[in-house]
Amino acid sequence: MRNLDTLSPKRILVCQLRQIGDVLLSTPSIRLLKERYPDAEIDVLTEKKCMPVLENNPNISKVWPIDKKALKNPLKALAYYAKVGKDGYDLIVDFQQLPRCKWVVRFSNAPVKLSFPPPWYNRMLYTHWSPIVHGYAAKCKAAVLNPLGIQWDGEKPELWLSESEKQFAKDFIEKHDLAGKPFITVDPSHRRETRRWPTRYFAGLIKLMKETHPDMHAVVLYGPGEKELAERVVAQAGADTFITDSMLSLREMAAVQERATMHLGNCSAPRHFAVAVDTPSLTIQGATGSGWGFPSDEHISATKHLPCYPCNSNSCKTRECLEDFTPEDALEEALRLLAEGIEKKKLG
Repeated sequence: MRNLDTLSPKRILVCQLRQIGDVLLSTPSIRLLKERYPDAEIDVLTEKKCMPVLENNPNISKVWPIDKKALKNPLKALAYYAKVGKDGYDLIVDFQQLPRCKWVVRFSNAPVKLSFPPPWYNRMLYTHWSPIVHGYAAKCKAAVLNPLGIQWDGEKPELWLSESEKQFAKDFIEKHDLAGKPFITVDPSHRRETRRWPTRYFAGLIKLMKETHPDMHAVVLYGPGEKELAERVVAQAGADTFITDSMLSLREMAAVQERATMHLGNCSAPRHFAVAVDTPSLTIQGATGSGWGFPSDEHISATKHLPCYPCNSNSCKTRECLEDFTPEDALEEALRLLAEGIEKKKLG
């Protein structure tokens, strides 16, 4: 086995295919790799839908997109994986060991192929592996890099906004008359019902927060197929709560979140965007474990701690952890985070 103490790679490939939040959570590891090997080019293999969170990242030289629709033909897909794998990498870091990642690793002649401990039938694909460290997801990913002498030390996810995207957020604030006013972004959606707080609870918490901060506004975010759910929150929350006529892109959403006073939502990608753009956040956790929450008093994961928590189940007859966690239960932390956000953004 090669001694990694003397490793000096010129080209590194990081494999992190999905989901959008997971790709963002790989950016601390990418930064740490760049700091450890400043002269190396670092490329990333990811799904096409996740590419926006990596745009403008100065630590990344190239992104290899996987377009699942374009690669439906198995032979075409294998040819693409071979092209990526044979592109002259000295080090491959595979955070997932998904089939498409493993094809790239299999085709590569990289002298070092690093991952978490693989099952026995995949061990021949990798040259080195590192034990999984439990805790915050970005910390877990960075643990794969331990054999390289790299350790996570509280680094946040990174999302590099362009000047035009920042200008978009500025124009957004002016358009919606939010200048100088506290406003929160709200993400009430999730594809899994066990991770989705009821819309009436989001609306109820917004109303309770406005009792203390009458000038507070709420921008309800939505993705593909989620507009109807977002509209329900708006209808239930009442005045000063709205959605945009057209869906914001991922990067437009992040730019608006950067200017927001606080983010409120379920355990999905926007919570990680809030961390990356330094906006306080309150996440209603549901069935998901606490490993997705950045360890900070500015980013809180709230839930009803039942004996079954966290079950990580995708279905539940009672959804008790969500139904029994009311807006009143979340109010104290929400008001604290909102006050911190007002101070941070220098509003009022």
